Amino acid sequence: MLQDIEPYLACPHCARPLTLDGRTLRCPGGHSHDLAKQGYVSLLAGDAHTGTGDTADMVAARGDFLAAGHYRPIADALAEAAVEAVADAGVDEGAADGGDGPGGDGPGALVADLGAGTGHYLAHVLDALPGRPGAALDISKYALRRAARAHPRIGAVVCDAWRPLPLLDASAGLVLNVFAPRNGPEIRRVLRPGGTLLLVSPTSRHLRELVDALGLLSVDEEKQRRIDEKLGPYLTPVGRREVEFTMRLSAEDVRTVVGMGPSAWHTDPARLAERLAALPDPVEVTASVTVAAYRR
Repeated sequence: MLQDIEPYLACPHCARPLTLDGRTLRCPGGHSHDLAKQGYVSLLAGDAHTGTGDTADMVAARGDFLAAGHYRPIADALAEAAVEAVADAGVDEGAADGGDGPGGDGPGALVADLGAGTGHYLAHVLDALPGRPGAALDISKYALRRAARAHPRIGAVVCDAWRPLPLLDASAGLVLNVFAPRNGPEIRRVLRPGGTLLLVSPTSRHLRELVDALGLLSVDEEKQRRIDEKLGPYLTPVGRREVEFTMRLSAEDVRTVVGMGPSAWHTDPARLAERLAALPDPVEVTASVTVAAYRR
């Protein structure tokens, strides 16, 4: 619910704290932001737009694929890493000053998911970290309609990952980033000292059978090095693990996984259908990601 994350939100126009008044968020500067009937709130700056967000079709495909459990090992690994990060930082011991608000590290410390999509991974992490509120941040309203219902402790916020995030300084104990854009300076700003970014990114082996057979976008082998270089000025790498497993996907599953990712923007439907027909049904497909931890 949005009430759970209200103490951590910042006005996108003046960066001052927001207060929930009925179904409207207000700041001391006089700016107001009304909640949508679907449960999310837009905290985009006035000149921003949502044209780069996932479409309704992409969100529906992602919801179906994730609900089928194909990526469950990734969600499990992320939740495990979140529990470890909290334990390593001593967050589970409670704050030294007993505070749970912005900058505090008590049981209520915020988990922010940058590029949260449907809220699937954030919900999985919140189940592993009882009592913590979660902010689902994404530019797609279609995705956030689902994220707002994904977990009772999720508040869903429309924002642009490449602009100042609508969160107060040092407000998050954990930031999640799963197959999503990464804004190093802003992630550092919203993380409390000692807080952790957990970043999930595909390796060059991810969906390799489909990349070759269907002509999908590929991931180069230098991706992780480039991520480390871009985050290096702001955060310190503290660990990583690879998660790799084989999925047995039906033709419909394959169509769905293509439709939910970046290849959906670049694939000709007629050519895709022709190539899909040539695949075995089911087909064995590799899932391969890196779960990396970075600390402020």
